[in-house]
Amino acid sequence: MNKRWKPSVTVAAIVERDGRYLLIEEHTPEGLRLNNPAGHLDPGESPEDGCARETLEETTHTFKPTAMVGIYMSRLLRPAREGRAAEDVTYLRLAYCGELGEPVLGAQLDQGIVRTLWMTPGEIRANVHRLRSPLVLRCMEDHLSGQRFPMGFIYTDASVVNLAKR
Repeated sequence: MNKRWKPSVTVAAIVERDGRYLLIEEHTPEGLRLNNPAGHLDPGESPEDGCARETLEETTHTFKPTAMVGIYMSRLLRPAREGRAAEDVTYLRLAYCGELGEPVLGAQLDQGIVRTLWMTPGEIRANVHRLRSPLVLRCMEDHLSGQRFPMGFIYTDASVVNLAKR
C-alpha cells in the first residue's frame, strides 16, 4: 500500500531592523533553539495571514508581510527517544519579510517561547549550532542578498478561506 507523502507547510517572518534580525528562542525536543518567528499554516488561512498570526503568537507584535523572500524545503530526521517515536518530517517553508508593528497590549508569548532577541548576521552565523533549522540561516542570507518576490507570487483561492467558515 502506498502512503501519500505530505510535507508540513510552515510560514516564517524574516524581520530586519538596523542590521539585526528578529529571532525567537524556544524549547524544542533538541533543547533550547533559535528560530525565525514561524509555525505551521493553519486550515482556512492564506500563507500571509498565517505568517502574521505566527509572528504575533511568538513575538506579541503585529506583522504585515510585504514580500516573499523564498520557498524552502528541509527534512528533519529525529530518532526515537524517551517514549517518542522516530520522526521523518519534510518541511515546506514560505518565508516573508515585512513590517513589524507595535506589541499588542495583553498578548503573551506562545507556550515554549522563552524570549525574542535581535541578532546581527554575524551572531546568527556564529550560532548555527543553536538554530532550529538550517533554513533560519538560509532565509537570512537570501534576505541580505535582496531576494524578494511579489506578494501575489502565491495565490490563495477564496475556497481556502471559505473552508474555515463552514
